Amino acid sequence: MIDPRLNGRVAVVTGANHGIGAATARALAAQGAAVFLTYLRLPISPKDLGADLNVPGRPLYHHRQAQSADAVVAALRAADGRADSWEADLADPATVPALFDRAEAAFGAVEILVNNATHCVLTTLRPEGSVHPTITADEHDRHFAVNSRAPAMLMAEFARRHVARGANWGRIVNVSTDAAHAHPDNVAYSASKHALESWSRSAAAELGRYGITVNVVAPGPIQTGWLPLETASDIALATPLGRVGEPEDVADVIVFLASEPARWLTGQLLYVGGGYWMSQ
Repeated sequence: MIDPRLNGRVAVVTGANHGIGAATARALAAQGAAVFLTYLRLPISPKDLGADLNVPGRPLYHHRQAQSADAVVAALRAADGRADSWEADLADPATVPALFDRAEAAFGAVEILVNNATHCVLTTLRPEGSVHPTITADEHDRHFAVNSRAPAMLMAEFARRHVARGANWGRIVNVSTDAAHAHPDNVAYSASKHALESWSRSAAAELGRYGITVNVVAPGPIQTGWLPLETASDIALATPLGRVGEPEDVADVIVFLASEPARWLTGQLLYVGGGYWMSQ
């Protein structure tokens, strides 16, 4: 059933060429929202070229990362949805106002912002004994530029335009991770997502007076193509609800937080992982 309060709204979803972002775009469009997507195609490493893409694992995930959002947009339009996309590197601060300019030109004022785009390269603080590289200044800066600074700047720009036009209804949903509290061998990603959660709480406190709610979803393990079958099986056994999450599981929660029934929720962090976090 279409939520009449979402029908006709305009949403920006970052990182939406596959996975949770693409599922969120589909879910919002199914409720009648116009969706403007961003994505950034990443090069495929030589070791992933020629790999079997019929089974989940790193090569499949990296191939999906290398795709544009054209297929997502085409599918939404084929279902009579309103959708458009733009390839943008959110580590560049200049993309923030440009993104809103493009979205507004396509559909009008942006009322829903979903910060889903992420940068994730496995790193460690250990000097030796790990299969992953020790954190470098460049990797630290890239993680925080995409996962922390970009969402903060996008929220500020969203709020600036919202106030300038005298709006009184807005929704921001930020996508973190259930590993933001600590994640050995993925330390830069974990720390940058923890920063995102702090930004979100501050934004909720500051922007509520303008009718903007700000909430965070923290997905557990989600099968976006990354998890090998054996790993996924182990995760399912460790998950109280007995399976690995799918992108749609997270997308449905994001749409709920953007909907009218969630009007009295702000500053909240929702773990979306079938209870996996409790078992760790």
